[in-house]
Amino acid sequence: MLQIKPIISTLMRNKSGPILLLIQIILSVAIVANASFIISERLNMMSRDSGIAEAEVFDFRVYNFDSNVDFSAQNSRDMQTIRDLPGVIAATTTSMTPLSGGGWMSGFTVGESEETSKTSHAAIYYGDEQMIDSLGVKLIAGRNFYEEEIQQEIPNRANLGIVSQAFATETWGDEPAVGQIMYAADFGEEPVEVVGVVETLQGAWVNSDQLENSVILNVELAYPFTKFLVRAEEGTLPQLKEAIPAALHKDNVNRVINNFSLISEHRKRVYRNHELMATVLSMMVVLLLLITSLGLAGMVMFNIERRTKQIGTRRALGAKKRDILSFFLVENYIICIVGGVIGGLVAMQLGKQLMSIYSLPQLEIIYPLLTIAGLVVLTTIAVILPARKAANISPAIATRSV
Repeated sequence: MLQIKPIISTLMRNKSGPILLLIQIILSVAIVANASFIISERLNMMSRDSGIAEAEVFDFRVYNFDSNVDFSAQNSRDMQTIRDLPGVIAATTTSMTPLSGGGWMSGFTVGESEETSKTSHAAIYYGDEQMIDSLGVKLIAGRNFYEEEIQQEIPNRANLGIVSQAFATETWGDEPAVGQIMYAADFGEEPVEVVGVVETLQGAWVNSDQLENSVILNVELAYPFTKFLVRAEEGTLPQLKEAIPAALHKDNVNRVINNFSLISEHRKRVYRNHELMATVLSMMVVLLLLITSLGLAGMVMFNIERRTKQIGTRRALGAKKRDILSFFLVENYIICIVGGVIGGLVAMQLGKQLMSIYSLPQLEIIYPLLTIAGLVVLTTIAVILPARKAANISPAIATRSV
């Protein structure tokens, strides 16, 4: 039999050690459950599919400091030069780079009338007919832009758009997005017809609720500062970093060409803080569990030394080794379960506070439950070795000084 009542009586006679250990378990469960939840959230964020061929797509910047240049014509020549280079799959100018932490974002108004209209926000990619191929995204409905449909120079000339599936679902629900009209300004102003839908295309801001909402508009911008997106065969970036500036300077030497970065490099940089948080919290979780396990193991070892004569007397009266072993294991389970239940309640309350202060999702009950289960397993392993030592005490040795 487990003899729970004598075990509880023993714990109550020496309250200080078990109470301190109970507090430690309560805090461990509360902190580990919430920390594990945050780690899981961060890992899920970092694993989200951008929809882009990240290992093949890179961006770079061009700054023209000759004010007499026709920037629109210059961009057209530059894109053709880049597209003709060996290893290049597609190239386009762009208003922003995915996962870069900076770019263009705006609201689009839709509805039957001004009174019933609503606004959905999205990242905006201004580019030409090679934007889809340059990003490596998958077109799942409608069509791409035609070359003759590309507008020049300024953003408000856009009249056609390709949207991400997430933006289409948020804006029109189950209705087909292709053929819908949205307005880039107030209702009725700057109409844009949706001609295509891509499966996934993320914006620049990984902490945004609208990360998956993106719109490609049919405008090739023309400014002194120009950003290019290039998709090339994987592994060719080192060669192209040398070839692109050399080729573009042949046409116009009065400009600076720099900041070549793969989208995969942008991803690493923009998620660096999330990765650091996950690493630090993981170390904290391991440390807390280790300290709790060592605390229980230490208490059992202390009790073995203090109860050596009691254990020997029980053995002499017929108690078997498994009885002694079960005594310490049940003692561990009582402390763990009581502390775990209280710690689980504290964890849920702490989760509510974190949700309100830091806009985190609600802590799921599975995390405290898994933490309690893990703690029981871990402390069982920590306790079982000293408990076996207690079970092996010889009655003759334990009682010889009586």
